[in-house]
Amino acid sequence: MNNDQKTNGFLILDFGSQVTMLIARRLRDLGFYSEICAFNESLDKIKSFKPAGIILSGGPNSVYDEKSPKRNVQELLAIAPVLGICYGMQLLAQQLGGEVVSGTTKEYGLTEIHWNSEAHKKFHFSWPLKHKIWMSHGDVVSKIPTDAKELLATEKHMAGFYSDRYWALQYHPEVSHSEYGTEVLKAYALWCGAEATWKNEEILNTAKKYISEKVGPTSHVLCALSGGVDSSVVAMLLTEVLGANRVHCVFLNNGLLRENEFETVLESYKKIGLNVTGVDAEEQFLKELSGVSDPEKKRKIIGKLFIEVFDQTMHKELKAYKDQIHFLAQGTLYPDVIESVSSLGGSVTIKSHHNVGGLPEKMNLKLVEPVRFLFKDEVRKLGFQLGLSSDFVNRHPFPGPGLAIRILSDITKEKLTILKKADAVFIAALCEEGLYSKIWQAFCVLLPVQTVGVQGDARTYDFVLGLRAVTSIDGMTADWFDFDSAFLRKVSNSITNQVRGINRVVYDITSKPPATIEWE
Repeated sequence: MNNDQKTNGFLILDFGSQVTMLIARRLRDLGFYSEICAFNESLDKIKSFKPAGIILSGGPNSVYDEKSPKRNVQELLAIAPVLGICYGMQLLAQQLGGEVVSGTTKEYGLTEIHWNSEAHKKFHFSWPLKHKIWMSHGDVVSKIPTDAKELLATEKHMAGFYSDRYWALQYHPEVSHSEYGTEVLKAYALWCGAEATWKNEEILNTAKKYISEKVGPTSHVLCALSGGVDSSVVAMLLTEVLGANRVHCVFLNNGLLRENEFETVLESYKKIGLNVTGVDAEEQFLKELSGVSDPEKKRKIIGKLFIEVFDQTMHKELKAYKDQIHFLAQGTLYPDVIESVSSLGGSVTIKSHHNVGGLPEKMNLKLVEPVRFLFKDEVRKLGFQLGLSSDFVNRHPFPGPGLAIRILSDITKEKLTILKKADAVFIAALCEEGLYSKIWQAFCVLLPVQTVGVQGDARTYDFVLGLRAVTSIDGMTADWFDFDSAFLRKVSNSITNQVRGINRVVYDITSKPPATIEWE
C-alpha cells in the first residue's frame, strides 16, 4: 500500500477474535482498504498508516482479566474515529467512563436488536429498526460513557453506543449471520470520511509496484509454483513486471499432488509462457515423511524440504543464474499469515503454513510475496486480469502440504495411490454434474480406520473414505454443500467399485466453524 491509499484505509487491532479477518474482508468488498495488526501495535506505526478509522476487534477475554489485552483508547481516538466491536466496545466503555459487568446470562447466536430511533434517523441508516444479528459475549456494558448516547439494544441489554468520535457495537457485524452487517460497516466507513478507492485495478497496480520496488531493476527471482491459483498469479505478476528471463519458476513434484497433476500442470505452465523447471523430488519427500502421522510434524517436514529442494535446484538446474537470484517468491495469502501467527492480538494459531515464517539464512534470499495481504477471491480477480484461464483461476484450493494432510495417518505409497484415485473419481463426478463451479472446495480424506465389508461375495477389511465439499466466499467461514442423495449414492458406488482398498464412504456435514475446511 502507498500512503495515499492508507489515508483512506482502516486499521483493525486484533484482540483475539477468530473472525477478526472477516472485518477486513467486508471492508475490502466495499472498496475500503484494511489491514489487521496486533492490539499492541506501536503508536508510531498506527500513525504512519494514516488510517481513516481504527477498529477494535472482539476477543475471548474479559476486560477485567489481569492478562486480557489492553491499550489506551484515548491515544487511538486522537488519531482517527474508532469502532469497537464486542470486546472492543467493552474496552471503550471501561476506559471512557462507562461500566462493564458480568452478564447474568450469556448471549450467543442469533439475537434480535432494536436500533435507537433517534440515532437511526441522525445517521440516515437504511436498514430496519429491528433485525437479527450474531451475538457472542458474556460480559455486558451496564453504563455507557458520559459523552455517549445509546445506539441499539436487545431485549435484555444495551448493545451499542456512539459519540462524535466513536461507535461501539456489542454484536459482530462482520459475520454473515448478522443481517445488514455489511451496511453497518459501510455506514461507519463513510462516517469516517473514507473513500472507496480499493478497486480491482488498484490491487493490480499496487502488486506490480510492490514487485518493481522490492526486486529492483536487475535481480532475478526464484518462484515456487504449486499448481494452485495463488502461486500461478504470483508467477504471472512477476513475469509481467520483470520479464520471463528474470523469473525462474520451479514446479515441484513432492509425491503429494493429485493424480497426474505434475505432468499436466507443468505442461500448462509452459503453454502460458512461464519460464518453468520441473523437479521430481517424490522419493525424497516420501522418505522424510515415512512413519509420521502428526499433521503439524508433516507440515514442518514439508516446509523444510520445500526450501531445501529449491536451494538444491538453484545450485544445480539454475546454476548459471545463481549469483543473480536474490529473491524467492511465494503465493502466501493473508489468511495463511493470520492462521499461522498467534501474535496478532493473541488469537489462537489454527495451523502452521509451510509458506509462512521466513527463510533459512543459508539460502541468502529475500522473500517477495505480492499477494501476502490479499484474500483468495482478490487473487482470483487478479488472475483473470492477467489473462489466466478459468481452469487456473477457478481451481479449488489445494493445501501446500498436499495429500499429506488428507491421509490422517502415516503416509505410504499405497495410501497415496488409493487417495489419488478416489479424489479423481469424486472431482470427475462433480464436473460431470456441473457442480464443481458451485463449490468452494471439494476433496477426499483417507481415514485411519479400516472396516469390514463385503465385495464380490468376499469379506474385505479396507479403508474408510471421507468426502468433503463446502461453499464459501473467502474460506474463513464455510458451510457443507447439500448434495442430492442420488449424487452421493452414485459417487459412493463409483469409488467403492473403482478404487481398490476402500469399502466405505462417508460425507462430512460440518460447517466452519466449528470445524476447519481441511481435516488436518
